[in-house]
Amino acid sequence: MTALLHAELIKLHTTRTFAALALVAVGLSLLITVLIGTLTEPSQSSVLTDVFANDVSGPFILVLAIVGITGEWRHRTITSALLAAPHRERFLTAKTLAFAAAGVVLSLLISTAVAVAGLAILSARDLPTPELGELAGLIGRSAIVAALLGAFGVAIGALVRNQPVAIVGVLAAGFVVEPIVIAVVPEVGRFGPLIGLPAGIVGVSSETETLAPALAGLTLLGWVVVAFAAGAGLLRRRDVE
Repeated sequence: MTALLHAELIKLHTTRTFAALALVAVGLSLLITVLIGTLTEPSQSSVLTDVFANDVSGPFILVLAIVGITGEWRHRTITSALLAAPHRERFLTAKTLAFAAAGVVLSLLISTAVAVAGLAILSARDLPTPELGELAGLIGRSAIVAALLGAFGVAIGALVRNQPVAIVGVLAAGFVVEPIVIAVVPEVGRFGPLIGLPAGIVGVSSETETLAPALAGLTLLGWVVVAFAAGAGLLRRRDVE
């Protein structure tokens, strides 16, 4: 298992797609932070949400995880991968852990950059800044979201191995379906794995009522476990030629 996980981490480390999307994610988060910090005047009660809750690692690592697992079929490397690791559940577990770890790393990278930029801008403008404990808590919760969404992305890719279909489906769910559900039936929408539950874990959403961070985290973990079990079951039965 350790060797499989090491191999998956090497794949991530040497993949251009991961590096490119990571840079885009960092740049986008920084851009949002700089614009909000420069153009607005947040209060002490809203500064954490307004300026520092701009970690976009979750959606990016979700898509990267889908690309990572579906790419095994798209580039026809799944056969050689499973010849090296005949136990298919272990293969899927290693990939899941690798993308969860990648999500944590990406989130911490983004959160650190956002924190440095946000604190520098607000301090220069003599505007309120959050307590360091609050900021550290936000960073930690954001990393948890990224880890869970990375794992969830692998499970989705195992279920829907057609890469374009999986990616478009997730984007449609995240940008269209869940927002509509949240707007129409918020008590149901808060259980959504792409927006509702991540917002609850981060704990800074003020637009709709969300679950408590701990409960939201456990619920999203439940989504991951169910999707992983279904994906592992399909992988076990599928022909990988």
